[in-house]
Amino acid sequence: MKKTSLLQEEKHSTILFLWLFYVVFFVYEILYNNLFPAFPWSDANAKSTIWYDFMFVKYGVMIALIPLSIYLIKKEQTESVKYILFFGYFLTNVISDILYYKDSTLTYTSGNMVELVVVLFAPIFVNKKFTYFITVGLLLKYILVGIFIQDPLILFPISILIVLSFISFVLLHRFLNYIKALKYSYDEQLEGIVKGVIAILELKDPYTRGHSERVAAYAMNMAEATEKFKPSELNYFYYACLLHDIGKVNIPDSILTKSGRLTDEEYSIIKTHPVVGAEAIRDVDGIADNIEVIYHHHERWDGKGYPDGLAGGDIPFLARITAVADAFDAMTSSRSYRPALQFEEAYKRILDGQGSQFDPQLIELFKQVYPQWMQISKTYRKGMYMRGGEKRENSQT
Repeated sequence: MKKTSLLQEEKHSTILFLWLFYVVFFVYEILYNNLFPAFPWSDANAKSTIWYDFMFVKYGVMIALIPLSIYLIKKEQTESVKYILFFGYFLTNVISDILYYKDSTLTYTSGNMVELVVVLFAPIFVNKKFTYFITVGLLLKYILVGIFIQDPLILFPISILIVLSFISFVLLHRFLNYIKALKYSYDEQLEGIVKGVIAILELKDPYTRGHSERVAAYAMNMAEATEKFKPSELNYFYYACLLHDIGKVNIPDSILTKSGRLTDEEYSIIKTHPVVGAEAIRDVDGIADNIEVIYHHHERWDGKGYPDGLAGGDIPFLARITAVADAFDAMTSSRSYRPALQFEEAYKRILDGQGSQFDPQLIELFKQVYPQWMQISKTYRKGMYMRGGEKRENSQT
């Protein structure tokens, strides 16, 4: 949902940008080159046959980019539209300016309205990469034109461009800070809600007290150790790990806290909790991006797990990590039907599950992070754990 929302915003911004670009482009080109040819800074003699011929090429290229842009937007490849549009404009405009001024007696005038629109409206994409792209691109355009026409007045539009680019970056910076503040506020609220839900689950099943936090800490530690993810990519993974057992709220207390062996029917009910949990967070923005963690954390490498009986690489990678973390903490925690195992015994059992219950490569990684997991467990059992520089209070007493 989050990805879809961002794509829609990118699509809307791109469509608005296209309208602004082409309206200004065609109005400016018609006024500047055709309706008012007698401007004081215009030189009819400078408009050579080659220049006129190229202007048809320029218009043809820019018009051809319209259906291409529409096609890419429909194919959900919106990100590339603005780059292709700007590159087409940049290339044709460089050649046009060189052909016009190279043999002209006129000095170089300022840039045009299209560039003004491009620079000042770039922040609507809230994208540093694109803003840098157009700024560097336009600077390169003036440098190339200046090299060919050898006119020092080219420095004037360069100065204007630098000022406009500065304004654009200020706007972009404010947009980014505002978005960052909103995201931080949302994350804080989401974390509070998640911990509130976990507290309810722990009231229902006191034996799982602290389990969710420790599993999330173990899983985060292993995910970071893979060096496959940026910290920002693991933010909602952490929340999904906290909620990996949320579906147990739907399990009757008589089954959840039963001290004896479960019957086949009771075990079948237990096995519904990943599906129920996944359904519960399906519409939660952010966490829903990691729904497979909740849905598949009880799958086994050999295909004998649940709910779908996935095997090997078909199991989502982060769900495989969560499976190791969940099993380790379950074994080292007391349950209604058995006492906690010693860490050494739990370590041995995790290794025994290599290639059957767990991803073989993750078990090799588990051997490396095991000392850190022991420290995480000790720290949590004292009441708190530090993650990413933030103090996260543990609900365990």
